[in-house]
Amino acid sequence: MTKSTDIRTLKGLDRPTRFTIPDTKGLHLWVRDDLKKYWVFRFTVDGKRHDTGLGSFPEITLADAKHKVAKLRGLLANGINPAELKQQQREATKQKSKVTFSEYARDHIDRMSPNWWNHKNEKQWINTLTTYAYPVIGKLDLDAITTEHVLKILEPIWTIKNQTSSRLRGRIERIMGAAITQGLRQQSNPALWKGHLEHLLPAHRKSNKHHEALPYAEIPELMAHLSKTPAVSYLALQFTILTAARTSEVLFAEWNEIKDDVWVIPAHRMKAKREHQVPLCSRALELLKEAHHMAKDSTFIFNNYGKPLSSMAMLMAIRRYRTGLTVHGFRSSFRDWVSEETTHSSEVAEMALAHTITNKVEAAYRRGILLERRRALMLDWEKFCLYHSQSHHPQDSHQAMITQDCTETPLAYPLHRATQSGLS
Repeated sequence: MTKSTDIRTLKGLDRPTRFTIPDTKGLHLWVRDDLKKYWVFRFTVDGKRHDTGLGSFPEITLADAKHKVAKLRGLLANGINPAELKQQQREATKQKSKVTFSEYARDHIDRMSPNWWNHKNEKQWINTLTTYAYPVIGKLDLDAITTEHVLKILEPIWTIKNQTSSRLRGRIERIMGAAITQGLRQQSNPALWKGHLEHLLPAHRKSNKHHEALPYAEIPELMAHLSKTPAVSYLALQFTILTAARTSEVLFAEWNEIKDDVWVIPAHRMKAKREHQVPLCSRALELLKEAHHMAKDSTFIFNNYGKPLSSMAMLMAIRRYRTGLTVHGFRSSFRDWVSEETTHSSEVAEMALAHTITNKVEAAYRRGILLERRRALMLDWEKFCLYHSQSHHPQDSHQAMITQDCTETPLAYPLHRATQSGLS
């Protein structure tokens, strides 16, 4: 009795088997252990048996499967092995899908850079890869890159450019790791440090050097100096000091982030990827007005012909005052001032710096009261920073601050010590 091949019979096969289609030689419906069904064409060439898949059932119907078998038998009649032809087609597809390191690196940067908190990171990635990596591996397929290639890139700069070489290695590792994840490379990551390159390259010594900071007692004198120069970079530096913000947060600040007297920095521009609100003091608001007057037609607050200031702009402004200082160091100056000269809590100070607070009071400090406490802190900081400009009469100004000291808590004696340090 001829086997039934109607759709009900085929769908009803409920145990692992190879169901033969009687009227089409070599055609089988293979029922796997998980009861999924696939069409298979079995044929023999030069005494060797081959199986080639034709697709899953019922997506591929019996009529479709028979049509495919007819085409494959036509190949056999012309001396062509369908299994070998399929393998050749796979190899050709694989060759077409090969991607060079430089092509994939550029694609990786384009894909990942929107999530990087600092815009200059993209430029740094491109520059280091273009300078050091591309001349060695830029034109190589991802699968062809070896440890020797990575060493050829790193060894010439490993001991003389510690930071650059370390970051470059990490960037190559991330790119190769992404390629492996996407199935574009089969071998292990040749730029991996732990358990791999750490055995071939000397470890870089970690530096304990911190950003050079100006002693907070000298901040008022600096602010007085900066206020005398009507330049955008000088306005930006004053704004950075008064808000205790990071350089990049100020450089890429936009007008739409100013909400009345609060600067709302969106999460994507923050290091911690969390929105940060900065209460603005009177002088900070004045600086915004001056900046708007200097360059009105730009979305960026501190700009040069419509574009954000370069990362060197504020640094050069501070270098003209004193060499060896960094812009980031003013955050340390602010933190030292809070600790040594005020009774503001450390949690408020840390939140003003947009640092993450890990203890149990974090949730409470995130609520509404925190902004007001930070506003009080930033107003006290403003009073301290503008000490020199508050009066042309040092004695009057000093007396005013003594009175403030007695009446305004939590500002402890911010300018009493400053005066003793010779700032009057």
